[in-house]
Amino acid sequence: MISSRHTKLMAGLIASAAFACSTSFAQGSPASTAAPTTSAQAAPADAKTSRAHADRTQRFERMQAKRTQRLGELKQKLRLDASQEGAWNSFTAAQQRPARPAGQPRMDRAEFAKLTTPQRLEHMQARQAERSARFAQRIEATRSFYATLSPEQQKTFDAETMHAGHRGGHGHRHHGPREGAKS
Repeated sequence: MISSRHTKLMAGLIASAAFACSTSFAQGSPASTAAPTTSAQAAPADAKTSRAHADRTQRFERMQAKRTQRLGELKQKLRLDASQEGAWNSFTAAQQRPARPAGQPRMDRAEFAKLTTPQRLEHMQARQAERSARFAQRIEATRSFYATLSPEQQKTFDAETMHAGHRGGHGHRHHGPREGAKS
């Protein structure tokens, strides 16, 4: 159960992120105010862009592989029976990010910069509504799946999914360095 305080905090963070994103797009890129570049200067930028795209693609593939691995481990720990398989399949399908439709390419920064501020805000609001709808689908699929679990399986599910966003690493250390940590 998410507390009201937590909900308000998350709403504030999302609003702040949207505002920060809109102001960074509104300011424009420094390249638009600089002198025109020569082809020699443009070549490294193109290489950097293609490398960043390749890195993004590889990162996405690694994340998908990790997600599949974690879901497999969760299924193994839950020891599902045949009657729960349908709910599990619905749950895992809802966890997958939908593929971008072929006719809907991603809007690049140059196109976004051409929009007026109200148009940008409307675009961001539409994207947020899409994300909210997908999140609502994940919630519903999770509730349906959770209802099919036995009390023991529910405890396992709760324990395994509680820290889903904090796998590995050292966290954000909001409360200062940990004891015994080297400075």
